[in-house]
Amino acid sequence: MILDSNVIIYSILPKYDSLRKFLKENESILKVSSITRIETLGFHRLTPDEKVKFEGFFQIVPDITISEAVIQEAIRLRQQRKRSTGDAIIAATALLHHLPLLTNNAGDFTDIPGLNVIPLQSVL
Repeated sequence: MILDSNVIIYSILPKYDSLRKFLKENESILKVSSITRIETLGFHRLTPDEKVKFEGFFQIVPDITISEAVIQEAIRLRQQRKRSTGDAIIAATALLHHLPLLTNNAGDFTDIPGLNVIPLQSVL
């Protein structure tokens, strides 16, 4: 299962205990795209405490590097409609690795044939 950046961000918030429980229970199948690590740790207003929590998370969850195949698929996805580069790379990674995508922004991905999108609300 590929995690969208928003899922990781929400996972450190106190009100998302059920999300943390879900992630812990499914830890062995979780993965992220390299762009997710960039988006999460690259936030310009990240506090030192948040940085420590996110870095700990990324030490546990494997990172899938952005290959040439992912780049080409992301380009194709961006050509279909206006879509952020991050979303295109995350979706391309999920598609090419045949993994479902867990996100709070399911609407950003529902137009992509073959992509198994899991709305965050369905696991809370």
